Amino acid sequence: MSDDTLLDRALIRLEEAANHLQIDPDVTEKLKYPRETTKTRLLIRMDDGSRKSFLAWRCRYDDTRGPTKGGIRFHPDSTIEEVETLAFWMTFKCAVMNLPYGGGKGAIRVDPHGLSKSELERLSRAYVQAFANIIGPDRDIPAPDVYTNAMIMGWMSDEYNQITGQVSPAVITGKPIALGGSLGRNDATARGGFYLVRHLATELGLDKDHTVAIQGFGNAGQFYARLTAADGNSVVAVSDSAGAIYRPGGLDVEKLIAGKNAGRRVADMASELGAKVITADELLSVEADLLVPAALEDMITKDNAGTIKAKVLLELANGPVTPDADKVLEGKGIVVLPDILANAGGVTVSYFEWVQNRQGYYWDLEEIHARLLKIVEREGRAVWTIAKDRNVSARSAAYIHALGRLATAIEAHGTQPFFAG
Repeated sequence: MSDDTLLDRALIRLEEAANHLQIDPDVTEKLKYPRETTKTRLLIRMDDGSRKSFLAWRCRYDDTRGPTKGGIRFHPDSTIEEVETLAFWMTFKCAVMNLPYGGGKGAIRVDPHGLSKSELERLSRAYVQAFANIIGPDRDIPAPDVYTNAMIMGWMSDEYNQITGQVSPAVITGKPIALGGSLGRNDATARGGFYLVRHLATELGLDKDHTVAIQGFGNAGQFYARLTAADGNSVVAVSDSAGAIYRPGGLDVEKLIAGKNAGRRVADMASELGAKVITADELLSVEADLLVPAALEDMITKDNAGTIKAKVLLELANGPVTPDADKVLEGKGIVVLPDILANAGGVTVSYFEWVQNRQGYYWDLEEIHARLLKIVEREGRAVWTIAKDRNVSARSAAYIHALGRLATAIEAHGTQPFFAG
């Protein structure tokens, strides 16, 4: 890997998309850098009476198309470069889905598994205390991400309400249903990807009963497994942070999910599921029609991309494939459905939650699913058409699609030719 940062590598996508469009240089100049990134240290009282500090960030990358939107992750390896890159991806993700948002992201450098529930609550509330002037229902709207969940969002929303002295449920999405959350938010990331694959299955060369391997068996991976299995497809391999298992005839998805919810690792369930324990890298090379990276960034590199046998990759994780790996996959004829389209179901239903909070009227689950399906199929079809018309990858097509919308908004403020007369 070169000395380039994660953001440097992400910006390659911007440059590639710009080469396909007649846009003003003002557009790329504005999108090359985040609008603002705030760093602070959160100091909380631990259960043993000591005090401990945690590094935290919030990035608002671009707000040309609306208030910034993006999750907050709690992870021991979080960095400012990661936060800014995720905010960049969110900017394009919202534009791809035509949501009235810009991109944002936040993080605390912490291993939440080492905190008690009380410490976790204090840390969550401390984050909002630190960033209360940054976030807001019309400025920057956080949501859950890695190792954060609905309860944490509920604590954060409550803290914001206490600071501002008013109930503002639209400040944060991904909240518990009882606190203004939306039905359908829990499986939205996976459901959006599932709808996309189902809509484009013929073009992708995927049969009705195709086989699936899932890298990462957290929220998105589990829900995707359940949705695709219920649709008649076979999940043959899954992995978590501790290992992977493979069974060519298919795994019992419900038993797997029940085991994970009970705190077990997938490898520990291999024998009872009739599966073989394999390494995480071996999962990438199993015989499967569809590979679903649903873990973290940079999991598929030029060093392991060549072993992949799947016809299609569905990026439920953010940035799981490096630019170098993209070239390898493209050379092998493997279609990559990119993260800014494939996992955008989550932010789309977060948008629905924000709309419902603001209007004070809530939709039933059937309406949520119907609205998500309509947007995924519309934008998925648009991206696929661009890819075919321009003879580019689906990733390039998604960035071209998003950049076109961002450019229109940025250019509406006036560009160099306008001001030069």
